[in-house]
Amino acid sequence: LRSSSIKEVVIDIALGLDVVAADAAAASQPASVLVSAADSPAAPATPNAVKVSLDEEHQQAAKVIQSSRKVMASIFRDLRLGKAIDPEAVMPLVEEISASVSRNTHALISLVRLKTVDDYTYMHSVAVCALMTALAREMRLSETEVRQAGLAGLMHDMGKAKIPADIINKPGALSDNEFDLIRKHPQLGHDLLLQANVQEHATLDVCLHHHEKVNGSGYPHGLKGEEISLFARMGAVCDVYDAVTSTRSYKPAWEPGMALRRMASWEGHFDPAVFKAFVKSLGIYPIGTVVILKSGRLAVVVEQNENLLKPVVKTFFSTKSKMHLPVEKLDLSLGMDDIVGFESAASWGIQNIEHLWATH
Repeated sequence: LRSSSIKEVVIDIALGLDVVAADAAAASQPASVLVSAADSPAAPATPNAVKVSLDEEHQQAAKVIQSSRKVMASIFRDLRLGKAIDPEAVMPLVEEISASVSRNTHALISLVRLKTVDDYTYMHSVAVCALMTALAREMRLSETEVRQAGLAGLMHDMGKAKIPADIINKPGALSDNEFDLIRKHPQLGHDLLLQANVQEHATLDVCLHHHEKVNGSGYPHGLKGEEISLFARMGAVCDVYDAVTSTRSYKPAWEPGMALRRMASWEGHFDPAVFKAFVKSLGIYPIGTVVILKSGRLAVVVEQNENLLKPVVKTFFSTKSKMHLPVEKLDLSLGMDDIVGFESAASWGIQNIEHLWATH
């Protein structure tokens, strides 16, 4: 171990004996497995999981998403019925999501984008939990704060349980009255969580304030800047990103890279430092982003590299001949081609490219 690249180990005393004379600081650490050095800016240190490849985590992430769908449907149902919710009862789900994100930041976050219109409300909460966890780790928050961020993300949209489904899923424009009702969901959610005996401050705060904007134009209280808590500023970014990159009843999904570029242009909406950390946690070209290469080929990002500007891509279309190409996987860090910019597959008449990046 001392001659390897590993810089630190933490003993999981739930699986075996502790050292004979553990000091108080070590004893207070959460149970953990082996941790290797993570000095790459694209891979921040994570004190509770060994990093694995995207392929290795893909199957496990799919299982977490499948089980989380049932849990969240049950939670929303219980809230509608006025039943008390024990936050500790949902912590195992938060821990599962957090562990998957720890092992590979991108596997679960990319897969959960493939939610259907019907289960959007449930799976949006799972996605925001994962995004909050990744962002909290990128910002070097403590493990306690990472768990708080994850729980807050999972419970942030509980107010939607009190909004009629036909309004949430309305395919056309909302009327003024319907939009006013939608804008009440943060307060409705906050009230529901209090009635359900939820007392975690971060969870309550993110639920109430994830639609606030740093320029004060948000709702429900028009808070500005640091009047908005750090967790709520984080929640605002994660909530919007998942919303705009998901297919909704009234709009198609934005491709991830395009979403980040558009969000970056919304002056006064997000905390700049938080947004910068968020982009770093996902990569400049998140998985699923369609790009155009110097060669004129369209490609979709399928994996991140240490160099965020040179991900692994799959090429599938020639913009010069306007023809589909045999799919080819390229590692751009090896100098095989270069990204010129973002592109939209739909603008070339190409639909449903998820199979290129969502299957491994």
